[in-house]
Amino acid sequence: MAINPPLSEAAGYGIVIGLGLGFAAIMIVISWILQYFNNETQTSEHFNTASHSVRTGLVASAVVSSWTWASTLLTSSQKTYQYGISGAFWYASGACVQILLFTVLAIELKRRAPGAHTFLEVVRVRCGSFTHSVFLLFAFITNILVMAMLLAGGSATISSLTGVGVPAVCFLLPVGVIIYTMFGGIKATFLTDYIHTVIILVILIMFSLAAYAGSSRLGSPGKVWELLKSAGEQHPVEGNAQGSYLTMRSREGAIFFIINLAGNFGTVFVDNGYWQKAIAANPASALPGYLLGGLAWFAIPWLAATTMGLVCLALENTSYFPTFPNRMSDMEVSEGLVLPYAAVALMEKTGANATLLLVFMAVTSAASAELIAVSSIFTYDIYKQYIHPRAGGRELLGMGHIALVVFGFSMSGFAVGLHYAGVSMGYLYLLMGVLVCPAVVPACAIMLWDRTTPLAAALSPVLGLASSLVSWLVVARCEGGSKLTIETTGANNPMLAGNVVGLLSPVIYVVVLSLWNPHKFDFNQLLEYFRIDHGFDYDELLEERKMKRAAKLARISAVISTLFFIVLWPWPMYGSGYIFSKGFFTAWIVAGLVWIFFTVMAVGIFPLYEGRKEILRICKAIITWTRPSLPVYEDKEVIEETCETSSLEKKKELAA
Repeated sequence: MAINPPLSEAAGYGIVIGLGLGFAAIMIVISWILQYFNNETQTSEHFNTASHSVRTGLVASAVVSSWTWASTLLTSSQKTYQYGISGAFWYASGACVQILLFTVLAIELKRRAPGAHTFLEVVRVRCGSFTHSVFLLFAFITNILVMAMLLAGGSATISSLTGVGVPAVCFLLPVGVIIYTMFGGIKATFLTDYIHTVIILVILIMFSLAAYAGSSRLGSPGKVWELLKSAGEQHPVEGNAQGSYLTMRSREGAIFFIINLAGNFGTVFVDNGYWQKAIAANPASALPGYLLGGLAWFAIPWLAATTMGLVCLALENTSYFPTFPNRMSDMEVSEGLVLPYAAVALMEKTGANATLLLVFMAVTSAASAELIAVSSIFTYDIYKQYIHPRAGGRELLGMGHIALVVFGFSMSGFAVGLHYAGVSMGYLYLLMGVLVCPAVVPACAIMLWDRTTPLAAALSPVLGLASSLVSWLVVARCEGGSKLTIETTGANNPMLAGNVVGLLSPVIYVVVLSLWNPHKFDFNQLLEYFRIDHGFDYDELLEERKMKRAAKLARISAVISTLFFIVLWPWPMYGSGYIFSKGFFTAWIVAGLVWIFFTVMAVGIFPLYEGRKEILRICKAIITWTRPSLPVYEDKEVIEETCETSSLEKKKELAA
């Protein structure tokens, strides 16, 4: 049922237009300061890779920001509302391990292709143009789905809070992001990611403290526990231990966990945005940046959903709740309105304004990463590779800008179409893995297994996609009757089948097709093709030893953290069927609060500490209005173009 928006349309337009353009203006100023006082030239190379110089703190902050989608906050709260306290944990653990495991690929990319602009360039050099085209398709599908989900979730929330029409929000949200990304490139996304992350953390801490300490409507974990116990008695959850919201044993929650776990491999491992951050990172910063970012990110959906999803359940039967005396409809839940309704019930207009800002930050920060990802793919994997191989830096930069604008507003139109078709953010979130997971295992095999053949790399994603689609639709048809609808295809069991088959079936296809015509690839060919000319004395042997140690550490830490988050912590609690006591629930909440403050230290304070010398130097330069005396080429653009042209024939020879 529709509710009266707690905020005016002016508030909605003020956030979407005013704040969007305000961020764009800030980033334009920062980009100019970095160019004038830090000698940063906005070439195509710097636009797409930040000259491979980003350090640990900003890498971690960017990982957290890019992985904090609108669905991170909205879907996690939705699942907690549906399944109870397990929903928050299953969402967080099922989406955290991918970042931790991705550190292995991030290190291998830095080690074997240090000068790459995109992961797809590596695919082309190793496996040829046909395989490159296959992965181009999957990469674009991933970017389209992620961007559509960002706009669908963000527009539904902003519309429900302010009354601004969904089509208007869809077209206005990308404007500011496109502007500041055009001016600052990937470096701008790192800086805005940091700002957005800090704001998101402040709002989440405010919500948590209001719910568990400061609100007269709740005010303590004990009060929330009592209301959740009562809610479980009034409308018990089918498949939960004793129908309770206060247990980790939830049948549907566990099914969602597997869907979430499988699907998010696709949105990390196939999204060029995450590869871009590894490419932009300083070699010494890739491993700690991704590990720190993954661990810090876990607290965001865990605490956000444990707070807002449970607040929604606790206050739903009170006069404070927007839909009182009715419960939320299935469509409202699917659209991700659990968090905004809970915020309104908890803090009225203050909660609505905070949610508006929270969702805006989550949507725009993740959208900037998607825009850069698509821009880089179009620039280096389509235009430079197939249209104009001798294009110089200035021309490539212009093509990247065009791609930003076209993709951004095309996705606005696509999101509006999905809205009128009744396709919600929740549906897209479950569908992602069905469509993009088939490329996960082949992508890993290309980077890690020297026996992977071009034929296997090209065909296994296609065969995996066919398998996932058939599994998804057959199960939906068998369980949902004669018609395939949004409701029948969006149910848990069909999505479970499609996601799991999409992720695992390519394992068989890759191995069988590779062993059918055995061939061993020499990874030194990648290193030779993507070698970086550092322009100074550089000990390659020492660097290789460091990267080998980092690769070993990445594998060990990835295995340990994965076992902890998806096996050792949750499943004993699931198996026991334990119903949280008031004391245990309080300790659970305190653990979430402690973890979120660790996140603040890791991605809020540490980047400032790490960059303190550079910040101080730039501030001094601004105060005295003097440019630093660093060696700068007078025409870096010309030098860049010359270097690219002179090495073109050699690179073509190596690729062949």
